[in-house]
Amino acid sequence: MFLDVVFYLASAVLDLLWWAVLLAVIVQMLIQFGVLDTRNRIVWTVADFLYRVTEPLFNRLRRVLPNLGPIDLAPLAVLLLISAAKLLLGAIANSLIRSGLYF
Repeated sequence: MFLDVVFYLASAVLDLLWWAVLLAVIVQMLIQFGVLDTRNRIVWTVADFLYRVTEPLFNRLRRVLPNLGPIDLAPLAVLLLISAAKLLLGAIANSLIRSGLYF
């Protein structure tokens, strides 16, 4: 029962992070194309929140990934890592079920 809560919360956090990365990319693209104006308080607040949530992850990967100029592969890599973490979480749960440690 306790492990159900742990696996559910871990999965929910990974889902929220996945959506935050996707929204951060979309908001930044709309700001760059001039569709959204950061002088608007709501737009600025949302963009700032998404930046603060996702930028630490992006910066860590930007140090490792090659510099391709204007193309930023960090959000794609973060999305792939989140998907891999979700698969790993499911595999751990299945392994615990098969071994009899988790019902």
